[in-house]
Amino acid sequence: MRRRSPDFWSGLALAALGGYIVNEARRWDYLTPEGPGPGFFPLWYGLAILALSLALVLASIRAPAIDWRGTGRALAIWAALAISLVLGKAVGFAVSFAALTYFIVAVMYRRGALRAVVVAVALVAAFYVVFPLALGVALP
Repeated sequence: MRRRSPDFWSGLALAALGGYIVNEARRWDYLTPEGPGPGFFPLWYGLAILALSLALVLASIRAPAIDWRGTGRALAIWAALAISLVLGKAVGFAVSFAALTYFIVAVMYRRGALRAVVVAVALVAAFYVVFPLALGVALP
């Protein structure tokens, strides 16, 4: 039965979370004389979660069986992210993020090694320009 799919159950859990956020946000001021109040963004965020989670539930009811190839690719990305987080403590953010980016571009998107290296170096350089240079915040 399709209602037992992970998308169905995660959609219901996210709908409950969205409902909780909307309920809590309604207790706060939506607008104040200075502009949006503390309840403005949580209310819209909660409504977005509700709408998207209900779309997920409906899509899971009409969807075919689980796409195992896509599931494996998603799990590979999660594993690569977890490994890069562990590596980050040992080798630093720049190296671990570059390795993660290389993996995603070269392995997951099946692009050439040179392109993956260029993208990885460019993204690490962009992080360096934005955080340490522009904002004065050191990268870990």
